[in-house]
Amino acid sequence: MTSTGNTYLDSLSTSAKNAANAASSTKSNQTIDQSGFLQLLTTQMQTQDPTEPVDNTQMVAQMAQFSQVAGITEMNASLKGMASDLAAARFGDASGWIGRSALVASDISAALSGGEYAGSINLPSDAKDVTLSLVDSTGQTVFAKDLGAKSAGAVDWAWDGKDPSGNAVAGPLQVIVGAVGTDNTTLSTTNSTWTDVQSVQSPSTGTTKLMTTLGSFAPSDVLELG
Repeated sequence: MTSTGNTYLDSLSTSAKNAANAASSTKSNQTIDQSGFLQLLTTQMQTQDPTEPVDNTQMVAQMAQFSQVAGITEMNASLKGMASDLAAARFGDASGWIGRSALVASDISAALSGGEYAGSINLPSDAKDVTLSLVDSTGQTVFAKDLGAKSAGAVDWAWDGKDPSGNAVAGPLQVIVGAVGTDNTTLSTTNSTWTDVQSVQSPSTGTTKLMTTLGSFAPSDVLELG
């Protein structure tokens, strides 16, 4: 009975290949759809030797295997379609951010569209004194300000980006913060700065990226949108 089942499987495989060869030249001669498989199966059952019938167990197993493969193929096609739709939706959402400003974690500040610089300092605890300095690429301090005593949390800052002569200062600039706690200890702060969103990149695979004056960021990196 086993040899009969093998003969059936071999003949079915040969019939499938022959049917595919007779199909359109644009199709692979190594593939067959579910309809073709069932047609071949019906033909095989109709022309089988009644004295040596097909092994039912192996026939059912073959049908189940084919159905499983076909189901996986259809599922993969559906998932690819879903991924494409999600990528398009993700790009559409992020593209609405172009031309806006985003607050991102950074110790570097770049001039916004109006020439100003802005950011936020996060204090872990109350501070009796907070100082802010912006330093250019040559190590020169172009802006400094004593912000005074501040409570724990976010401390916003902004500068018009002009030197004492009224000239615009080119960035990017390094943000240096000094903070002294109420117990006279030095506080470790985290800084974030505002940057303009110039464009959006959304590859078919991977994460959507916001292209800004400070570099590229994922939308999830944005702390606040202005």
